[in-house]
Formats: sequence, structure tokens, C-alpha cells
Amino acid sequence: MIAIVSWHGAEGLYSACTEAHGFTVAFQRTAVRRVSAAAQALIPFLDKPFCFFGHSMGALIAFELARELRREYGLSPRHLFVSGRRAPKVPLMNKRIHDLPQQEFIERLRGLNGTLPAILEHTQLIELLLPMLQADFAICETYEYRPEEPLNCDISAFGGLEDSHVRREHLEAWREHTSGEFRLRMLAGDHFFLQSSQKVLLEIMFRELYRLVRSIEKTAK
Repeated sequence: MIAIVSWHGAEGLYSACTEAHGFTVAFQRTAVRRVSAAAQALIPFLDKPFCFFGHSMGALIAFELARELRREYGLSPRHLFVSGRRAPKVPLMNKRIHDLPQQEFIERLRGLNGTLPAILEHTQLIELLLPMLQADFAICETYEYRPEEPLNCDISAFGGLEDSHVRREHLEAWREHTSGEFRLRMLAGDHFFLQSSQKVLLEIMFRELYRLVRSIEKTAK
């Protein structure tokens, strides 16, 4: 059995969980923001081979979590799947939005095309979500990359062909963060291609995971 840990960016989905043996362990958002706390919370579930998947901000969290687990616990994911996020050492060129006035921030969210219009039009709901959304964007926009040795797990990167913010060359730079294999796939769609190209994305990930499982089984014999 392989544990899959998944994070999704603040612009769309808001989940952080690990699925193993049919159950889900959800983490408090505060723990996710603190990578060390997230790593500590995950340790009881990492007694088997595991992989990370992260989209947008989630890719950054997955990457930093992999480095934290290596530093503090000598553990490493078997595979890192990153989606819709520039490589950590590639600086963001977009204007900061996390500290914009509320209405301007909401309009920028609308332009990203990842938050349901019904949510943006629901005054009470958006007021509830706004602090969390702004905090998540602040993490991305104030992140400072610190060089370390490349990860020893394979990395698969995914991008949207119509994503104007994360281009092929930004994703290609993830190659420098692994001493293992690196694969890049560009799929139809914008920044949220993981919705429009979900079937293709899942098929690719299934093939990668199947290959990994077979490799682990051969090694165990």
C-alpha cells in the first residue's frame, strides 16, 4: 500500500489529507502552514512507501515537507507530483495580492477562474474564507527559497497549456530539485487544468504509481 498525501492551492480547493487503508486524516490549516508541525503529524502514517501531490501553493508545501522529512526524520517520498507551480527557485513575477483591499482581492480571485462564482457572491461565506485565502496567498508571495541538496525521489511536473502565470520553462526548472528522474507533462487548460484535464491527469498518475508499486514489489522479493 502507498500513502498519497495531497495539497491543493488556496485559489480553488481547500484540503490537506493523507489517504491510506481507506481512511482520511485531515489536518488543521494551521498545521499545514507550519511544515514542521505537518511533518510531525504525518510521521505515524509514513511507515509505508509514500508519495506527495501538490497543486499550486500545495506543490510548494509538498516540496518543503519532503525536505523537512529528510532533514528531521531521514524519510523521503518515493515520488513527488507537482502541479501548476513554478519551481521553488523561480521567483514569482505576479503582483502581490494578499495585502490588497478586500474588494480588489476578491476581483483578483475572480480573474484566476478557480473559485466558484457562487462563493464570491456569497457575502457571509467570502468574509469567512477571506482571512484564510489571504494567508495562503501570503505564503506563496513571501516565500524565500533556501538551497539544499536535490531530493532523491523522482519528480513529475504538470502544467496547463493555457496557464499564463506558470509556463513550461517555470515547470522545467523543477528538474534541478531531484537527483532522480524528472518528467514534465503539459495538459489542456489554464491554471486549473487539474479540473478540465482531470481524467488525463489521473491516468498519468495511475501509471506512475503502478510502475512504482511494481518496482517496490520486485525489490521486496
